[in-house]
Parts: sequence; structure tokens; C-alpha cells
Amino acid sequence: YPSGNLAIMVVREENQLICIAQEDKPRNARIQAVFKSGGRSTCCYPNGAVWINMNIQGGQYFDQAGSRVRRWTWPNSVTSPGPHVPLSPIFISLNRHMGVRILGQDKITVSFLAMGQQAKFNVGTKVQVSDGGRLPPAARLGRDELLLLAFRVRILRLLDRLRGCLNFPSNQQRDKIKLPAYLITQTSKILQLCTSPDVSDELRSSVMAKVNA
Repeated sequence: YPSGNLAIMVVREENQLICIAQEDKPRNARIQAVFKSGGRSTCCYPNGAVWINMNIQGGQYFDQAGSRVRRWTWPNSVTSPGPHVPLSPIFISLNRHMGVRILGQDKITVSFLAMGQQAKFNVGTKVQVSDGGRLPPAARLGRDELLLLAFRVRILRLLDRLRGCLNFPSNQQRDKIKLPAYLITQTSKILQLCTSPDVSDELRSSVMAKVNA
């Protein structure tokens, strides 16, 4: 960024490349988008809510309240029985410098513009699911199980906050403390489960409200 803060980085994790875009902050910068070469990607609103979620079969677009606005399937994917939903081109701005353009599974671009110069990153991929390699159906959690998971994470976050209050009485010191990695991971996994088409908008909103309370 013009401020000198890191905006985009590309890292390798085992056999995958991962492109990470983050907000313009010197410390504790929130991740705004993650694109994996294996076909899984997520974009988030500035408040951290999931905006776009994609996998090797298709994607979903959500509003800031967590309600699904639309979904689509990639032309080359094999999905569960039902009509094929084509992708309508998507253009979003993560912030004043970064934007994402989605025209197809292999045509996803992150663009960065600052001080009259532009950089573009092609983060699309071509991952085809054949009949022989159809993914097994993911384990489905019921309403009560999802809510219990959300309550558990909420309680763990409250306990972590309480420990911070005991160890750091000053508000200024507490505000600099980041959530433990395991809590960030558990929160992310619950939000990922909520992006399933089988989860109603009402349940998704309830889970997100409890996790983020």
C-alpha cells in the first residue's frame, strides 16, 4: 500500500500456492481474501463477514448479513442432481486499492492499483471433477449441532477475553492482543460449514451472530 503496509502475498503450502490479500493496517491486519490453487477461495467484507465463497464445484455470494444472494456452478463440475446455474460476471472492491473480478473458474483476477501503477494476479484455476472422482458428500450437521459449536466458540472467546482482562488491566494493552490461532481456525471452520446450501439463511445468521457476538 502507499502507507508501506503489506497488501498481497503469495505463499506455498505443501503442493498449493495461496494468494492472500489483507487490509491496509500496520498490525493485526484483517485478511480480506484467500485464493488457493486447489480451487477453494474466500472473499470477506471489511467487517469480516463472508462475501464470496468458492470451491471446485461452484460458488456462493452473500450479503453483509450472511444471507445468500446467489450461487453458481462451474461448467465442468459434477454436482448433486439439480439444474446447472451459470456464473454471472462478478466485480467487487475489497477496499479502495484492491478489486476482484470473477469471469470463470480459471478467470479470477485480483487487481491492485495505487499511485498510478497497477498489478494483476491471476488466481483462477482449472480443477475438474469427473464422475470417477466425484467428491463424497460432506457430513451434514443439524441445526442444534451448529448452534452448539457456535456457543462453544463464543464461550472460548469470552474466556480468552477474560484472561486478557486479568493479565492486562489497561484497555490499550488488551486491544493489541490477537485471538489465539486455534480460535481463529475454529471460527473459520464454523463459518465455512454455514456456507453449505443446506443451511438456511436464518440458521446461518443465528450462527454468525453467536460467533461474532
